[in-house]
Amino acid sequence: MNPAKALAALAVLPLILTGCIGTAQPDDKPSIVVTTNILADVVKNLAGDQAQVHTLMPANVDPHSFEISAQQAAVLNEADLVVSNGLNLEEGLQRQLEAVDAAGGNHFVATDHVEVLNVSGSSDAKDPHFWTDPARMIDVVDALEEDLGQVPGVSVEQLQADAQAYRSELSGLQQQMSESFEQIPEASRALVTNHHVFGYLADSFGFRTIGAVIPSGTTLASPSAADLASLAEAIRSSKVPAIFVESAQPDKLARALAQEANIDVQIVELYSESLTLPGEGADSYLQMMQVNTERITQALRN
Repeated sequence: MNPAKALAALAVLPLILTGCIGTAQPDDKPSIVVTTNILADVVKNLAGDQAQVHTLMPANVDPHSFEISAQQAAVLNEADLVVSNGLNLEEGLQRQLEAVDAAGGNHFVATDHVEVLNVSGSSDAKDPHFWTDPARMIDVVDALEEDLGQVPGVSVEQLQADAQAYRSELSGLQQQMSESFEQIPEASRALVTNHHVFGYLADSFGFRTIGAVIPSGTTLASPSAADLASLAEAIRSSKVPAIFVESAQPDKLARALAQEANIDVQIVELYSESLTLPGEGADSYLQMMQVNTERITQALRN
């Protein structure tokens, strides 16, 4: 290689490396930082063609225990809009999100725009898992459309068209879930889960929540022996045929509970708090909910 070409190659190298780590700004599109990959999928459906959408949480991660890197924190602080779930779902990001608020950053909190439920069995703990009900996700889309429309560089006309198209898909999902769950006899519409994550689904589609292996709205809690014994008795008395566990969480406790209950119960994996990588079964919010609906229906309808 001649000297001129060698110097040119060296000059380009830092730009290539910068692009690989995701901090380069390739154009003038606004920057939107989203905490969870579920909400990021929604934001991309609304404004992905008009903005750079940065997702903090990768696929197959537990949002309760996730913590960001210093590089991600820098991107968060420079965002034109930050989108988070709220109600302490992002337990490891509270300090950074509070810093965004303290600095006067543009921060959209999804759970500020839905009818919030308490965690099953609790009189005061609020449930952050609103997305298991598509109707509440539509409420979030309505509010998010308004905030996105105020971000400089976003075309309101295109945003409205994209938001309406996605709302139609969400309405179709809600109808599909309702029709599928109608196959389950009312007496069998009972849920036992790894932790309390499907309260909104239960509220919207007429399920009873029998209990959870981890009796909390967070996976960071731990069940006591008394908790497991109480839930085992509830499973025996209600004759629940399945325990549903999250794809991002090990099912060791659920299997131990099934043995404790001394009954023949299925352990059924659902995608509840994180999307997967492409091709792994649930790489979009719509696909995640469709797969969950099919698995819940199959496990409970007989």
